[in-house]
Amino acid sequence: MSFIWPTLLLVLLCAPLLIVLYLRMQRRRRRFAAHFGSLGLVHDARGGGLGIRRHIPAIIFLTGITILIISLARPQATVSVPKLEGTVILTFDVSGSMAADDLKPTRMEAAKAAARQFVERQPTSISIGVVAFSDGGISVQAPTNNRDETLATIERLVPRRGTSLGNGILVSLNAIVVDAGDPPILKSNSLSASESPPSAPQGWYPSAVIVLLTDGENNESPDPAMAADLAADLGVRIYTVGIGSTAGATLEVEGFTVHSQLDEQLLQSIASNTGGAYYNASNEEQLRKIYNDLKPKLSIKPEDMEITSIFAGLGMIVFLLGGMLSLFWFGRVL
Repeated sequence: MSFIWPTLLLVLLCAPLLIVLYLRMQRRRRRFAAHFGSLGLVHDARGGGLGIRRHIPAIIFLTGITILIISLARPQATVSVPKLEGTVILTFDVSGSMAADDLKPTRMEAAKAAARQFVERQPTSISIGVVAFSDGGISVQAPTNNRDETLATIERLVPRRGTSLGNGILVSLNAIVVDAGDPPILKSNSLSASESPPSAPQGWYPSAVIVLLTDGENNESPDPAMAADLAADLGVRIYTVGIGSTAGATLEVEGFTVHSQLDEQLLQSIASNTGGAYYNASNEEQLRKIYNDLKPKLSIKPEDMEITSIFAGLGMIVFLLGGMLSLFWFGRVL
């Protein structure tokens, strides 16, 4: 337990003064009883055989005062709070092949349209972040509940260079663990060809998912299967959305003519290995299904919660108990 205003605990130093004051009052009562004993008042003044019971209400009142002083310092405790929540990272392939027009008007615009529909249908308990990747990965927007910010970020995405699905997944995982308050799993936005995905840090993220919108054509390191294994170790499901057609399309990328086609087998493998599912962006019924699959999950998270009201209420109950005992035994409150 910690305190927001710990300096107010110094008021507890007044408790010994209250004890001294009470003891002096008891001595005065005894002197009064001795002085007026000849008048037959000794029995009442000394408590009529109540003995130690005479001091119990005072002890209870002192306890109540102590609890109320503690409540003034605004105590807080770390408690495990169950919440319906989730984190979704929309991971966009912005490689040159996303400019292909086998999905009209282009794969990139089809991916944006699918993402916009997805964002607009999510409950406010879902935080949505955006990651864009080509030959490297860039976290474009941290997870947020502000839907306007997310939609504006999606609109700014444009096709660029090569494709590294592995980097896209790794940067998305990085965004998830950082949003959860844990140390990042990546030191930079991308990994070189010689590097391997890092080992899984402590902890799981079962309420987090990655929605990977891509044509699935991978031509850069690291291996997307290794990145998917890391996601599975972290408990993060990857839902892949295939953008494009299996027949493919021919386009010019940086002066070269290339043929690009949807790699459904790779996307299905990534989804299957992480407990997610594969969807095809050209199939509207499948895209609607993803909205139902990504439900918020009940998660338990430690949070610092102020418990001032608990201490204040307990203090009042203690005061009432002391008052009732005093009235029952003595006919008065102290």
